[in-house]
Amino acid sequence: MPSPHDKLDPTDPFVPALELAAAVRRKEVSPVELAEACLARMDELDPQLNAFSHRDDDTVRKAAAEAAQTVARARSTDELPPFLGVPLPVKDLVDVAGWPTSYGSSGASRAPAATSNPVVQRFLAAGFVPLGKTTTSEFGSLPYTESEALGISRNPWAPDRTPGGSSSGAGVAVAAGMAPIAHGSDGGGSLRIPASCNGLVGLKSTRGLVTSTAVSVEGCATNGVLTRTVADTAAALDVLALHDPGAWWSPPAPRRRLTDALREEPPTGLRIGVLRESPLEGIPVDPACGAAVDKALHALEAAGHHVLDTPLPLPPSGELISVFTTLWHLGGAGVELADPERVEPHNRALREAARATDSWTYAQAVQRAQQFSRQIVEGFLAGFDLLVTPTMACLPPLIGTLSAGVEQEPLMPLLNSYPLAVFTSVFNVTGQPAVSLPLHQDEATGLPVGVQLVAAPWREDLLLQVARTLELALPWADRRPAL
Repeated sequence: MPSPHDKLDPTDPFVPALELAAAVRRKEVSPVELAEACLARMDELDPQLNAFSHRDDDTVRKAAAEAAQTVARARSTDELPPFLGVPLPVKDLVDVAGWPTSYGSSGASRAPAATSNPVVQRFLAAGFVPLGKTTTSEFGSLPYTESEALGISRNPWAPDRTPGGSSSGAGVAVAAGMAPIAHGSDGGGSLRIPASCNGLVGLKSTRGLVTSTAVSVEGCATNGVLTRTVADTAAALDVLALHDPGAWWSPPAPRRRLTDALREEPPTGLRIGVLRESPLEGIPVDPACGAAVDKALHALEAAGHHVLDTPLPLPPSGELISVFTTLWHLGGAGVELADPERVEPHNRALREAARATDSWTYAQAVQRAQQFSRQIVEGFLAGFDLLVTPTMACLPPLIGTLSAGVEQEPLMPLLNSYPLAVFTSVFNVTGQPAVSLPLHQDEATGLPVGVQLVAAPWREDLLLQVARTLELALPWADRRPAL
């Protein structure tokens, strides 16, 4: 990492967001330069990779010019927002005032949103320049984007492979250097899966820590960012984790900033649990994903932590699937549709299943989800300080393979996607914070392989401290796709 006295190279598309923000405050680079660099990179790469679903370059340039004026007028850098002038695209599942929200669906209205989602409002207050909207699967219901509405999003490391999802475009944009940081959301792994596929950092925070317009999927879903560094992730979460008196569930703001936690001496002697085998029967784990876990464990042992073989108390896999899918059926609820007939087959099937579920059965599923969550979290607290798992059970699949069989069975895209989400979705149910780190690279394919770290609820500080330890022990900053 450069020292504070090194000058930033504005032509380098892989400079972390915090370094860009510091250079803006030092007046070494203008927000206008940063915006133009991102837009030029988008012009060059997005026709091939398809990260962006909506562009409004005039608005981007206007926001960047306003940020430049703010810098010029500031009497002290202390009064400037933390990310002033840094471009950030927004996933096309949340509203940005004046821009349409497609929800990844041909059936959704393209009318401009009247107001911005609270998450977007926090980004704007932190000084980010909104850089268009990024692709997602329809309603975010699949962990990849091969969409009737938005097309196919491709992995910058291997364009014949998926970049994961549903924050597909967000992962592509950051991995390809079209944006230094990107907004995403995670209801079953939709930040951590693209982090693994694209060689990035993706953190899902504790249930309720980051609020939105409304609670989604019974609190299993949350908002966050995809970044290249642990420090960027911590600083962005400091921006997002604000007390929200209008939300149904909102804790007080954290007592200390996560960026401050990263400056402290990292902990040692932690109890590290391991989950190597798939929580769902019959899903094998690719050897590269297992090798990534081994690499992480060796680094953690070298840092003074204790790896245990205590099992995580998981409920029977069939019961867990039944509960989660009952909740997942309602993932598209609340979306205003202009033409319901244009919804994709798998989401039509999910909607039909939701409508066929009576309220009593749904309420029972919610109760069972809470009971399973308590069982897992209490076992976690008794056994571990942190848990290490593969992020995914597989390498990024080839484009087209995850949609195979949809003509015969509309839900096949969801069933085919289980290997991507089998390790991540459990912790959406428990609401625990979990982060995917790009600790490994498959020798045969050169593809990134993520490792997931899971902490107890509200322990993002511990999670990020250990993530930073691994970032220093197994650095990934120099690994970039050949574009």
